[in-house]
Amino acid sequence: MRLLKPDICVIGAGSAGLSVAAGAAQLGAETVLIEAGKMGGDCLNYGCVPSKALLAAAKAAMQHRHSGGFGVEFAPPRIDLSRVQAHIEEVIAAIAPHDSVERFEGLGVTVLRSWAKFVDDRTLEAGDARIQARRFVLATGSSAFIPPVPGLDQVPYLTNETVFERVAEIRDLIVLGGGPIGVELAQGFARLGAKVQLVEMARLLPRDDAEAVELVRASLVRDGVALHEGSTASAVQRVGDHIRIALRGADGQTQWLEGAHLLVAVGRKPRVENMGLEHAGIAATPKGVRVDARLRTTNRRVYAIGDCTGGPAFTHVAGHQAGLVIRSTLFRLPVRFDARALPWVTYSDPELAQIGLTEEAARRDRADIVVTRQPAVGNDRARTERHEDGFLKVISDQSGRILGVTIVGAQAGELLAPWCLAMARNLKLSALAGPMLPYPTLSELSKRAAGQFYAAKLFSPAIRRLVRVLRWFG
Repeated sequence: MRLLKPDICVIGAGSAGLSVAAGAAQLGAETVLIEAGKMGGDCLNYGCVPSKALLAAAKAAMQHRHSGGFGVEFAPPRIDLSRVQAHIEEVIAAIAPHDSVERFEGLGVTVLRSWAKFVDDRTLEAGDARIQARRFVLATGSSAFIPPVPGLDQVPYLTNETVFERVAEIRDLIVLGGGPIGVELAQGFARLGAKVQLVEMARLLPRDDAEAVELVRASLVRDGVALHEGSTASAVQRVGDHIRIALRGADGQTQWLEGAHLLVAVGRKPRVENMGLEHAGIAATPKGVRVDARLRTTNRRVYAIGDCTGGPAFTHVAGHQAGLVIRSTLFRLPVRFDARALPWVTYSDPELAQIGLTEEAARRDRADIVVTRQPAVGNDRARTERHEDGFLKVISDQSGRILGVTIVGAQAGELLAPWCLAMARNLKLSALAGPMLPYPTLSELSKRAAGQFYAAKLFSPAIRRLVRVLRWFG
């Protein structure tokens, strides 16, 4: 067995691990990267990339619905699901070289295509190699959580890891789970012509602003998605080539749903099994690897980042944490992961974007909040493009410090960017109210919302009196 003694060894070639390996290698650190599955991990192969490619196809299929207001008429579309699936595969293939073994070996990374297992607190084995690195980084990601519903293990179900291989077949779909993955795929398949039923035990998108979710809910219904909120799946059966699900409602009554395909999208489960973590003194539970604010495990030589920690399961979180680990391991700089300014976007139509606290969460935490809203209907660019549904909502304290922002509507994810910068730099609303922006743009929603916070003070009786006094001085 060959012995490798790199500066850093990364386990997992998803977005988190690839970012660490690429950064470390380009900074001159001797780097080993271990991956048994597909390079690129969930984001490239089963998550962000294929889902957004599907949603792009679904949006194209809807152009005829909204074009009449512009005086442009289209015939109803002819949807070729096999071509939609090919489109998804083409997008993945186009991005794959960036995450490939060849690229990383070109950067000087030693890539091992094998499972990895710790044998002691400073030694890892992978294939025919034994690795004793100065620092290790666990970036093993997560997989779909499968709930313990009676009968579920007896039927063929889909997850995000298998659904994109079956796009051409799906005409009748039950989606179990009303979080971002469930909502996006339910709307996407509905717009591509499938009959879709969505089941959520709580309310749709339970972590998001309820007022904003209402717009997403209405859009799903318009697209033909049958919603079953507040319903718990209590049993699953296979009947011929169909699947039946028993739903128990809040009133205790049971109803049955039937469909040809079942997609399970109720959450994620960190990958922490079969890695010998106990041999390395790394504390972990089924909920994830335990880390401190510096992203170190209970073994100070080992860091853990991304989904495997059980924290927010977002690609951008993994990438941000990768940067922190590089600063800590290579430059010995103090770092701290702070989730207070965590952004996320559900890429439904309309998009729903959030950073920081929602209004509901802010009202639970404190009594001094100020809520300012800008409706999309008041924005001239939104008017010209007939995107009047939606709004931007800012939660701040009395001094103008930003606590959270919710945006629902066209390009909500893009509009969130300046708010991410503002919260990361601890800027106040005055920083967004001041700059001159091009007209007409959707970005003016942010400027006007920030300015609205100061409007009451600016146009107050005291300021009006001051203006009258100043007139006496010419």
